[in-house]
Amino acid sequence: MGKPEPILTTHTDYQNVGYDNAFDHWTLPIDRQALAELVNLNGQHGGVLYARHNMVVSDYMGGGLTHEQLKAAVFSYFLFGDVALLKVRNGWGDVLALEVLPSLYLRRRKDGDFVILQDGEPLVYSPEDIIYLKQYDPQQQVYGIPDYIGGIHAALLNSEATIFRRRYYHNGAHTGGMIYCNDPNMTDEVEAEIISNLEHSKGIGNFSTMFVSVPNGDPDGIKFIPVGDISAQDEFSNVKSISAQDVLTAHRFPAGLAGIIPGNVGGLGDPIKAREAYRKDEVIPVQNLFMHAINPEIGKNEGLKLIFNQKSDNKNDE
Repeated sequence: MGKPEPILTTHTDYQNVGYDNAFDHWTLPIDRQALAELVNLNGQHGGVLYARHNMVVSDYMGGGLTHEQLKAAVFSYFLFGDVALLKVRNGWGDVLALEVLPSLYLRRRKDGDFVILQDGEPLVYSPEDIIYLKQYDPQQQVYGIPDYIGGIHAALLNSEATIFRRRYYHNGAHTGGMIYCNDPNMTDEVEAEIISNLEHSKGIGNFSTMFVSVPNGDPDGIKFIPVGDISAQDEFSNVKSISAQDVLTAHRFPAGLAGIIPGNVGGLGDPIKAREAYRKDEVIPVQNLFMHAINPEIGKNEGLKLIFNQKSDNKNDE
């Protein structure tokens, strides 16, 4: 049946936020390492995250962050639900630059300090040196929470369906079974040889012919009993399709912009109109959130203020 393998399901469950006195910081509601790994496990989830942050950054005209820094900040905001920006000051306390802190290792303390975990002593920053953007979580106000949480299980199901199907073909296009032997003429040597061949038959080429010689044996003395019928029990296409749609719904991302192949004659509509509507409802609000959080915090240094080109690409909307 195969060995048990670790999955992300338990680590993506929501946990109550408590204070870790040993490490002096608030615990996370969701394991961020699991969220980071999930990006690479599901094509729809990871693809939409990259598309969302690319659309936000595409209108960036300049400011206190480079394009690479802004991409990192927006991606962390979507992936983990929050992002912290460090104010780099001169000797007089003026803000000279901004640095994006890694949200994967970000923690908060009771006194309001922000902590970046690392080998050895953590890096500690005071609240006045941090610009903190987070998505709202009604269950706690310490950390942000990503808006796609409702689609995590769909992303895991989609990924696990693909892994199962790959293993099915890798295993010789069968789900395994039992070898039933009841021939009294079978010797211990033949039985041991069959067991040895089965144990070493995993992987590519395992579904090959096996020669068994039992003189005067019963033709029904050796039988292969399948564990299950994949054609009857596995609805791979339906699982993939429904779970992919659930992922897009969790992200509120248009299917026409996600590379989804339409299953009907009508298609998925005009992608340009879908993009314009999505930009207005989802992209521009995030751009405004970053500008309103950062621009008032950088003091007199006008060159650090973020600027986005939010003019519509659709001439009919201008």
